Amino acid sequence: MGHKTLTFVTGNVKKLEEVRAILGHDFPFEVVNHKLDLPELQGEIDEVSIKKCQEAASYLRKPVFIEDTSLCFNALSGLPGPYIKWFLDKIKPEGLHKMLTGWEDKSAEAVCTFAYCSGFGDSSEVVLFQGITKGTIVSPRGSRDFGWDCIFQPEGYDKTYGELPKEEKNKISHRYKALDKLRNHFLKIEL
Repeated sequence: MGHKTLTFVTGNVKKLEEVRAILGHDFPFEVVNHKLDLPELQGEIDEVSIKKCQEAASYLRKPVFIEDTSLCFNALSGLPGPYIKWFLDKIKPEGLHKMLTGWEDKSAEAVCTFAYCSGFGDSSEVVLFQGITKGTIVSPRGSRDFGWDCIFQPEGYDKTYGELPKEEKNKISHRYKALDKLRNHFLKIEL
């Protein structure tokens, strides 16, 4: 009997490694990736995730899941939010930290949304799995291997994601919380 696969639409090898590590060996599917340039959509976190997932499923003509990550600064009413990728690309972690100069509130939420679609087309139902980690935006510290990890200090910690060992980050991160919900969903289906 062949192992069942689940397609994760990403070209980011580090993200794929982290997803596989968090899902663990008891996950009932082998997670394979497919790099696909999807249109960058605008809107609120949930609607961006839903449309992105429908586009990917429709293009690949098979069940897929996608991930969308947001970094929401409370002082800026949730911005940069789902546009964090573009902000990070243009102004780097230092610029993200400086965006909050002049604001007393340095709190933020890291939001990870996984969206799963089993069919194709706009009418296909998309299931969302969301994880949120509250924290504070600080001057860059630690590894810069993973986006904005070096400026996000999770609540209850004195280290940024970039300073935490991967195993520890993977137990508390927004991605872990969302993947835990996704894992439980698929484990229930398998039973």
